[in-house]
Amino acid sequence: QVKLVESGGGLVQSGESLTLSCIASGPPQHLYAIGWFRQAPGKEREGLSCRDLRAGGAFYADSVKGRFTISREKNMVYLQMTSLKPEDPAVYYCATPHPSCDAAAVSKRGDWESWGQGTQVTVSS
Repeated sequence: QVKLVESGGGLVQSGESLTLSCIASGPPQHLYAIGWFRQAPGKEREGLSCRDLRAGGAFYADSVKGRFTISREKNMVYLQMTSLKPEDPAVYYCATPHPSCDAAAVSKRGDWESWGQGTQVTVSS
Protein backbone atom coordinates (compact mmCIF):
# COMPACT_ATOMS: atom_id res chain seq x y z
CA GLN A 1 0.00 0.00 0.00
CA VAL A 2 1.30 3.41 -0.92
CA LYS A 3 2.13 5.88 1.86
CA LEU A 4 1.27 9.57 1.44
CA VAL A 5 2.56 12.53 3.41
CA GLU A 6 1.24 16.06 2.90
CA SER A 7 3.02 19.27 3.80
CA GLY A 8 2.94 22.98 3.07
CA GLY A 9 -0.12 24.08 5.00
CA GLY A 10 -0.11 27.25 7.04
CA LEU A 11 -1.71 30.59 7.72
CA VAL A 12 -2.15 33.05 4.88
CA GLN A 13 -4.24 36.13 4.27
CA SER A 14 -7.22 36.17 1.98
CA GLY A 15 -6.09 36.59 -1.62
CA GLU A 16 -2.67 35.07 -1.04
CA SER A 17 -1.25 31.83 -2.41
CA LEU A 18 0.00 28.58 -0.93
CA THR A 19 1.39 25.39 -2.42
CA LEU A 20 0.76 22.02 -0.81
CA SER A 21 2.95 19.00 -1.42
CA CYS A 22 2.19 15.30 -1.25
CA ILE A 23 4.99 12.76 -1.39
CA ALA A 24 4.13 9.18 -2.27
CA SER A 25 6.19 6.15 -1.35
CA GLY A 26 5.52 2.49 -1.95
CA PRO A 27 4.19 0.64 -5.00
CA PRO A 28 4.31 2.60 -8.30
CA GLN A 29 1.16 4.62 -8.86
CA HIS A 30 1.73 5.62 -12.47
CA LEU A 31 -1.31 3.65 -13.60
CA TYR A 32 -3.74 5.44 -11.35
CA ALA A 33 -5.02 8.83 -10.33
CA ILE A 34 -4.06 10.86 -7.29
CA GLY A 35 -6.40 13.40 -5.76
CA TRP A 36 -6.62 16.31 -3.34
CA PHE A 37 -9.46 16.63 -0.86
CA ARG A 38 -10.26 18.92 2.04
CA GLN A 39 -12.38 18.79 5.14
CA ALA A 40 -13.52 21.78 7.14
CA PRO A 41 -14.88 21.44 10.68
CA GLY A 42 -18.44 20.12 10.66
CA LYS A 43 -18.39 19.46 6.93
CA GLU A 44 -17.96 16.40 4.75
CA ARG A 45 -14.67 15.74 3.03
CA GLU A 46 -14.76 17.52 -0.34
CA GLY A 47 -13.02 16.33 -3.49
CA LEU A 48 -11.12 19.21 -5.08
CA SER A 49 -8.91 17.93 -7.84
CA CYS A 50 -7.26 14.85 -9.26
CA ARG A 51 -4.57 14.06 -11.77
CA ASP A 52 -4.57 11.10 -14.09
CA LEU A 53 -1.04 9.73 -13.81
CA ARG A 54 -1.42 7.79 -17.09
CA ALA A 55 -2.78 10.38 -19.49
CA GLY A 56 -1.73 13.45 -17.55
CA GLY A 57 -5.18 15.02 -17.50
CA ALA A 58 -6.67 16.74 -14.49
CA PHE A 59 -10.06 17.49 -12.98
CA TYR A 60 -11.07 20.43 -10.79
CA ALA A 61 -14.18 20.95 -8.72
CA ASP A 62 -16.09 24.14 -9.46
CA SER A 63 -15.17 25.52 -6.04
CA VAL A 64 -11.47 25.66 -6.98
CA LYS A 65 -11.44 25.77 -10.78
CA GLY A 66 -9.30 28.63 -12.01
CA ARG A 67 -7.62 29.10 -8.64
CA PHE A 68 -6.00 25.73 -7.86
CA THR A 69 -3.60 23.77 -10.05
CA ILE A 70 -2.54 20.16 -9.54
CA SER A 71 0.85 19.08 -10.84
CA ARG A 72 3.19 16.18 -10.49
CA GLU A 73 6.94 15.67 -10.51
CA LYS A 74 8.18 12.12 -10.02
CA ASN A 75 6.67 10.94 -6.73
CA MET A 76 5.56 14.41 -5.63
CA VAL A 77 2.13 15.87 -6.31
CA TYR A 78 1.49 19.56 -5.72
CA LEU A 79 -1.61 21.65 -5.24
CA GLN A 80 -0.92 25.28 -6.08
CA MET A 81 -3.59 27.42 -4.50
CA THR A 82 -4.05 31.05 -5.48
CA SER A 83 -6.57 33.73 -4.52
CA LEU A 84 -7.37 31.93 -1.29
CA LYS A 85 -10.75 32.79 0.15
CA PRO A 86 -12.24 32.74 3.65
CA GLU A 87 -14.14 29.57 2.67
CA ASP A 88 -10.94 27.65 1.81
CA PRO A 89 -9.66 26.88 5.35
CA ALA A 90 -9.66 23.14 6.02
CA VAL A 91 -7.42 20.15 6.49
CA TYR A 92 -6.18 19.20 3.04
CA TYR A 93 -5.50 15.57 2.15
CA CYS A 94 -4.04 13.73 -0.82
CA ALA A 95 -5.27 10.25 -1.70
CA THR A 96 -4.63 7.45 -4.17
CA PRO A 97 -5.20 5.25 -6.09
CA HIS A 98 -8.27 5.52 -8.22
CA PRO A 99 -8.78 4.08 -11.70
CA SER A 100 -10.25 7.31 -13.04
CA CYS A 101 -10.00 11.06 -12.55
CA ASP A 102 -13.26 12.96 -12.93
CA ALA A 103 -16.14 14.40 -10.93
CA ALA A 104 -17.47 10.96 -10.09
CA ALA A 105 -14.08 9.80 -8.87
CA VAL A 106 -13.53 12.64 -6.39
CA SER A 107 -17.10 12.32 -5.11
CA LYS A 108 -16.54 8.70 -4.01
CA ARG A 109 -14.20 9.17 -1.09
CA GLY A 110 -14.51 5.54 -0.03
CA ASP A 111 -12.97 4.38 -3.32
CA TRP A 112 -9.61 5.97 -2.48
CA GLU A 113 -7.54 3.47 -0.52
CA SER A 114 -4.58 5.44 0.80
CA TRP A 115 -4.76 8.81 2.54
CA GLY A 116 -2.17 11.11 4.07
CA GLN A 117 -2.49 12.60 7.53
CA GLY A 118 -3.54 15.99 6.19
CA THR A 119 -2.13 19.50 6.38
CA GLN A 120 -4.01 22.47 7.84
CA VAL A 121 -4.70 25.56 5.76
CA THR A 122 -5.96 28.68 7.50
CA VAL A 123 -6.99 31.86 5.72
CA SER A 124 -7.39 35.12 7.58
CA SER A 125 -9.56 37.87 6.19
